[in-house]
Amino acid sequence: MTIIRAVETPEPVVIGGLEQQLTMLPKDVRFCKTCVVSNQRPRIVFDEEGVCSACRFAYEKYHDIDWQARERELEALLDTHRREDGRWDVVVPCSGGKDSSYVAHQLSTKYGMHPLTVTWAPFRYTEIGRQNFLNFVDAGFSNLTAYPNGRFHRKLARLSFEELGDAWQPFTYGQVCYAFHVALRFGIKLIFFGENGEAEYGGDPKNNYKPYMPLEDWALLYFKGPTIDKLIELGLKHKSYLTPADIDQPDVMYYRPPSLDKLGPAGIQMHWYSYYHKWIPQENYYYSVEHTGFCANPERSEGTYSKYASLDDRMDGFHFYMAFIKFGIARATSDAGHEIRDGHITREEGVALVRRYDGEFPSKYFAEFLDYLQIDEEHFWRVVDAYRQPHLWGKTDGEWKLKHQVA
Repeated sequence: MTIIRAVETPEPVVIGGLEQQLTMLPKDVRFCKTCVVSNQRPRIVFDEEGVCSACRFAYEKYHDIDWQARERELEALLDTHRREDGRWDVVVPCSGGKDSSYVAHQLSTKYGMHPLTVTWAPFRYTEIGRQNFLNFVDAGFSNLTAYPNGRFHRKLARLSFEELGDAWQPFTYGQVCYAFHVALRFGIKLIFFGENGEAEYGGDPKNNYKPYMPLEDWALLYFKGPTIDKLIELGLKHKSYLTPADIDQPDVMYYRPPSLDKLGPAGIQMHWYSYYHKWIPQENYYYSVEHTGFCANPERSEGTYSKYASLDDRMDGFHFYMAFIKFGIARATSDAGHEIRDGHITREEGVALVRRYDGEFPSKYFAEFLDYLQIDEEHFWRVVDAYRQPHLWGKTDGEWKLKHQVA
């Protein structure tokens, strides 16, 4: 990646090298014959017929998997963890969104578990996100919410924006790791996440038929390669805005998973609910509306056509926009791909939705995003342009254009 230098500081805007996913992208861009995703989605696999791994998994999900047998597996698992003394027996990372609300409510009411829900707070709540979270808690759930050190978190977000092309990364670290720390602290041996995104949306298929993801796989599959310590190391070396005075080790703890030598003896396991129950986001939405007071956005989310997914954070739109910059596909591709696989829309409809909404700039909270990262608009676009891959983007009359679109 070319190093682009900012006018206002002597250090490079982007050092390059931490975002390992970019080095693995195929240069020959292809789109799935069945849905709308391209082979630029990190780790996705296309077969010789031009069908992506997410579509192949979806076919098996609807036709081949014995869900009754999976239900029996789940019941046996929960029987070994259910506590009769009223103590919490399962940790559920939960934002109050449709998916995590569905998981927590099912575990509580259908299976008689005692979930402790945990939340790694968004950067900046939206009004609807905050209300949905409160509605969820009011539906009958205990919750522990972690608000990380604000000054440190903001600097991590800027560092992640510059060096990973995604300011959302500090949230991802905490969203995953905080649940393990809470489980360890309370002696709870079971953690339930929602869906295996690698299976449902396309990625490395090696864990598609496991009820869990090995902890050693999290760094590449969810942390884009570097751990929080690698990110901080680079920031201290190359960024003037991050100094040793910003870093207090207790603040860093929840961005790291507990060590395997702690988790192993404690017997802590994480599982995907989507392994045991057919995962259909639209059905999760209807369920959470009925049971936990979930409300959809009154308007569609920027960058897509839907109103019920990823509503919590004012910064969410820039996560999806940067995916568009780095991979040429974004939020509408993700939504339409899953709905095509679920039989809710046709591929033709999905193509039209993607071409209309994918990559729409998230202007609603742009000023707030710049303020949060403490950067100006010129700096923002320098970082953005540093992540445009030459095989995906070209300039026409001084304007950036995607070279490949789904058809």
